[in-house]
Amino acid sequence: MALRLERRAQHSQLMVTLSPVIAILLTLLSGIVIFALLGKDPFLSLYTFFVLPLTSLYGLTELGVKATPLILIGIGLSFGFRANVWNIGAEGQLTLGAIFGGGLGIAFYDSDSALLLPAMILAGVLGGMAWAAIPAWLKTRFNANEILTSLMLTYVAVLLLSYLVHGPWRDPDGYNFPESRMFSEAGTLPLLLEASRLHLGAVIALLVVVAAWVLLTKALIGFQLRVVGLAPAAARYVGFRQKRLIWFCLLFSGGLAGLAGLSEVAGPIGQLTPSISPGYGFTAIIVAFLGRLHPVGVLFAGLVMALTYIGGEAAQIEIGLPAAVTGLFQGVLLFFLLACDMLSTYRIRFVRQPAAGPVASVKPAAGEAAAQ
Repeated sequence: MALRLERRAQHSQLMVTLSPVIAILLTLLSGIVIFALLGKDPFLSLYTFFVLPLTSLYGLTELGVKATPLILIGIGLSFGFRANVWNIGAEGQLTLGAIFGGGLGIAFYDSDSALLLPAMILAGVLGGMAWAAIPAWLKTRFNANEILTSLMLTYVAVLLLSYLVHGPWRDPDGYNFPESRMFSEAGTLPLLLEASRLHLGAVIALLVVVAAWVLLTKALIGFQLRVVGLAPAAARYVGFRQKRLIWFCLLFSGGLAGLAGLSEVAGPIGQLTPSISPGYGFTAIIVAFLGRLHPVGVLFAGLVMALTYIGGEAAQIEIGLPAAVTGLFQGVLLFFLLACDMLSTYRIRFVRQPAAGPVASVKPAAGEAAAQ
């Protein structure tokens, strides 16, 4: 017997919609097995990981803090993925946005101008767009694979940040620690609730969700993205300009990633440090697919993935689980999501392989027999 994948003649749209829910449920069931193998009470561990963070106001506000960069980046990536433009370097674009916006905050660290924060936000967006423009140019000019170029630029961005905070941007009054000056109050995002870290970036993320929904459903560019993703040949036939869409997708996703980076350094961090992200740029790829590449879906998916971060922190403190459990759950969720998507498009068939028959004897030709 052999396994074979066969494309379904017509796949269920309901299953496509429910795939994220099924993937989440399967992840929770897998969590019971994972916690049991780690020697922990499975149900107490699941409660600590997925429920306990939501039982306090502080936990709910932290959910918003963690979800903000995931939603911003996920929205940008979902636009590109719809058009088969695969930006995998959002982590680097986030870092450049933090560098551009944070650099402005360092330069005016003692300023109390009301224009400083808007200028930092604009600089963060431009920084992310500038870093995304490199793979866009390489793709449209030399047909270079944007997956590889955007991903490799991530490591360049991280090393650039490390150089700056260890060198020219290091705080002269920071006792030689690798970090920049603290931004002034005018250069930090206002808090929405006292005694919490929830900041104005969460409101900006919600506005981006609304704007992205309008852009995707009401604007011509949204229609073009959908057509290019679903029927590339039809898009070429009607004259949609592929290179223009590549530039738009990469600059749009890069700009939102840069905004996410600025929201981190001007929000909960308040300065530049060697590490400003636990991997939001990569986790946002899962967010985009879990949200079905739709702005509203990305909003809820961002909250789900943010819960894995704060749940992992709670599990470390309360029951002594390792920090790697967070990444493990994210990977398991991605695995089940991809599996559900595949099974909604393909079916598995068991095929009986024909038995090997006896080997037929081959008689030599007349010329070969004479030679022998």
